[in-house]
Amino acid sequence: MERISLSNSAFEGDNNAYLFSDGSETVLIDTGDWMATTREQLEAALADRRLGFDDVDRIFLTHWHHDHCGLAGEIQAESGAEVYVHADDAALVEGDEDAWDEMYDRQKRYFAEWGMPEPKQKVLLEHMADGETTVETPTVTAFEDGDTFSFDETELEVVHTSGHAAGLSMFEADLDGGRAVFSGDALLPVYTPNVGGADVRVDQPLAKYLRALQGIVDADYDRAWPGHRDPIDDPADRARHIIDHHEERSWRVLDALDRKGPCDTWTVSDDLFGDLEGIHILHGPGESYAHLEHLERAGTVIREDTEYRLADGVSDELAATDGERWDLEY
Repeated sequence: MERISLSNSAFEGDNNAYLFSDGSETVLIDTGDWMATTREQLEAALADRRLGFDDVDRIFLTHWHHDHCGLAGEIQAESGAEVYVHADDAALVEGDEDAWDEMYDRQKRYFAEWGMPEPKQKVLLEHMADGETTVETPTVTAFEDGDTFSFDETELEVVHTSGHAAGLSMFEADLDGGRAVFSGDALLPVYTPNVGGADVRVDQPLAKYLRALQGIVDADYDRAWPGHRDPIDDPADRARHIIDHHEERSWRVLDALDRKGPCDTWTVSDDLFGDLEGIHILHGPGESYAHLEHLERAGTVIREDTEYRLADGVSDELAATDGERWDLEY
């Protein structure tokens, strides 16, 4: 297995595509985005190994975000490669218009529900439109959690890790004498993947993501090969760190409500993240919503229409902790 680093102008850092080419089949996990520079980089990396797009037999996608699946259709058009993705993301990857219309409609409903100011909505929609392009979309084969795929001497097992995206999935494999996982965006070495805004189709996004992280802790993999940047040598430790990060963020949400009183999601987002630009106009309130929804289900926060407030007694408990956190049942 070889890691191919592909440029990405976004904050997450360079994308990774993973190449298996030592046996009779040529297999990729993720493809990078659809930009011409990315295609050139992937073609050059394959050419260095005396391969081309037409040699690829199978592609496994971690999820629908364009920086992970953008070239899948072009590669399939040249090679006839079979493209696999989780069933929850299959329609988006195939470019199904109804699925995309439903996504856009739900986003716009959330913009209003979160209290996103109209000028910010306009900036965000323009940013999203600028990122749209006509791209070759693949025909996909859908998989589910627990499915296994074998090629040459490698077996991949699907681990569904919804949260950041509805169909986000990792692939477990035995590599170099240890148990490894191709973690996509479920586990990243620097950034924490956005929950709530990155895929508004996901119900209870934070709860689902926390369960996925706990699964990584319990699996105790020897190494994670993430969707961005360098490999992670202690995946369980990184997963625990992200769990702690989200607990700390929930405390910050409670503190914001304690100081500001009843307010909407956008107000909480502004307190957490300040002024937002570009795609972060979506990600900031989305993340805030994920935490507010999680705390509401825990009974710590009460929602009234589009506003949230602390449940009775929570403000007193916050004051009594004197800066010490109590168990938020993470």
